[in-house]
Amino acid sequence: MKKNLLLTVSLILMSLSALAQAPIGIAIHGGAGTIERGNLSKAQETAIRSALSDAIEAGHQVLTDGGSSLDAVVAAVRILEDAPEFNAGRGAVLTHDGTVEMDASIMDGASLAAGAVASVAGIRHPIEAARAVMTDSPHVMLVSDGATAFAETIGLEFKDPDWFITEFRAEQLRAVQARQDASVQLSEDWFSTVGAVALDGDGNLAAATSTGGMTNKRWGRVGDSPIIGAGTYADNRACAVSATGHGEFFIRHVVAYDICARIRHAGLDLAESADAVVNGVLVKAGGDGGVIAIDAQGNIAMPFNTEGMYRAAIDAAGRKTIAIYGDD
Repeated sequence: MKKNLLLTVSLILMSLSALAQAPIGIAIHGGAGTIERGNLSKAQETAIRSALSDAIEAGHQVLTDGGSSLDAVVAAVRILEDAPEFNAGRGAVLTHDGTVEMDASIMDGASLAAGAVASVAGIRHPIEAARAVMTDSPHVMLVSDGATAFAETIGLEFKDPDWFITEFRAEQLRAVQARQDASVQLSEDWFSTVGAVALDGDGNLAAATSTGGMTNKRWGRVGDSPIIGAGTYADNRACAVSATGHGEFFIRHVVAYDICARIRHAGLDLAESADAVVNGVLVKAGGDGGVIAIDAQGNIAMPFNTEGMYRAAIDAAGRKTIAIYGDD
């Protein structure tokens, strides 16, 4: 009997140890593009690295406290939406008319549930609106005035239009409109969408993406960020992905889903799959950008085909990475 008791205690301790060692991890991005050393002032670089650090730490804290991957990605993206250095929430780029139109999406890898909003205005944290669409409505995507009305009914925080607009974005719009015909859309030098992917202690994956779109956009243009499968995807059987780049290419090639599908159906590992899509499919098509991705084992990949990508991660071993340039 004593021997059986000792065996039982030993099995319980082993189980608890295994639970304690379950991998967790998180990665975030703040955009990819022509980001070279010397293009940013010291103050700008410091502010960007600080915001990335705050966001990755906030998301990781949720995970270490036993929270869900969904809570973790929302916590990280909320901080980036409030940071004026990035093109999401406050500091979002301006439309042709000088207004802010924001998009966001989120996906749960456990259930494949997803939510998204597009062309919304006034909502302080569009990622919260996307999550509410997933959890509090029967839909996957709501747009424009309807999405805004939905956000009002569930009590999300709103801000006046001027709160979102920074002088940097206003000057950016003036510069774009001064050097191009008003009917032509200028390709961005960088695509500063924000996003997060995470794996929690229960083995569940999640992905979230938020953006203001493209400078000088017109006619309600929507990119890949709120489109499930293009800019955001999560599936516990494969990985979670958040993308940043020239949205039209990411939509056409269903980038986020393609990365997950190659893991499930072609037997590639995370790094191989992400690289094949970002530095293979997209480059061949002429699409610029990058992704962050995490798999069910906690492996993280952050490939990009541009000069740089604002990015940060805390892996399963607790190692923290913050990087901007290609040679970081």
